[in-house]
Amino acid sequence: MSQPYLDAATVKRLSVLTPWRTAFALAFDWGVIVAAIALSQWAQHWAIYLLAVVIVGGRMHGFGVLLHDFAHYRFLSGRKGLSDWICDNFVAWPILSTVASYRQNHLAHHRYTNTDKDPDWVIKLGKRKFTFPQAWQHAALDLVSYLVVVGSIIDIFSITARLKAAPKPPLAYRLARLGYYLVLAALFTVLGIWREVLLYWFVPYFTAFFLLMHVRSVAEHFGSMDYSHELGGTRSVVPYQWERALFAPHHVNYHLEHHLYPSVPFYNLPQLHAALMSNPAYAARAHNTRGYTTGLVQETLFGTASVPA
Repeated sequence: MSQPYLDAATVKRLSVLTPWRTAFALAFDWGVIVAAIALSQWAQHWAIYLLAVVIVGGRMHGFGVLLHDFAHYRFLSGRKGLSDWICDNFVAWPILSTVASYRQNHLAHHRYTNTDKDPDWVIKLGKRKFTFPQAWQHAALDLVSYLVVVGSIIDIFSITARLKAAPKPPLAYRLARLGYYLVLAALFTVLGIWREVLLYWFVPYFTAFFLLMHVRSVAEHFGSMDYSHELGGTRSVVPYQWERALFAPHHVNYHLEHHLYPSVPFYNLPQLHAALMSNPAYAARAHNTRGYTTGLVQETLFGTASVPA
């Protein structure tokens, strides 16, 4: 960061960890998933099932956001081993990721944001679906590709290729993770619920989850950006209320604020945003966009700036 936009005391105050808030967010995500599945099973109607797929995929997106906070050690101060164990078992492994692999990639992204040393930037730069502005037909095709799983498979191969460069985790860790999946597989077999697991976990995972992750990936660093300035190469989105659950769980929409002050946990990001916007120098240049379905569409498809409300 080339210049401070907040005083050190404010940053320190907003960086204080409140573990119960992360624990509550995690319990909330799991609770919503269970409720959505129970409702669909009770209703036995295709429309309710499709709604459940969207809801479960949205909460998986919430897991992705919590994984991001865990990767920054924003859960338990001084208890990194326990924090990582909780993250892997209840956040990362359920969505076929690991906190260690995500952390290595993500911290490099922070260190070298939007440069040829940024692993996220390098893997996306020049790809058609990350080149903007683009025709609406291309954008629509990208979204449809996730609904038919093709886009998700392509993203998985891309992620896998990136992680190959990472050091292998210890054998004990790999065995623990394998055991985790084997125990779950045995449990599903004994209970005879493989059909439900497919319908309520893998279908949302390979469709809604990856679609939402793609939209967020675009929103954070692409489309009508000014990469010459630290406040122009990363976007924050001011979402409409209905967009929050799907596109912006756990305040992930405040991405510019997070890049400037990654020590601030997700639950304090709205306060961080308000504090930063009170600084005229920041407010004048910060890339804030109103709405994922309005401003972001305008900026990515037509290359024109939107005005936040």
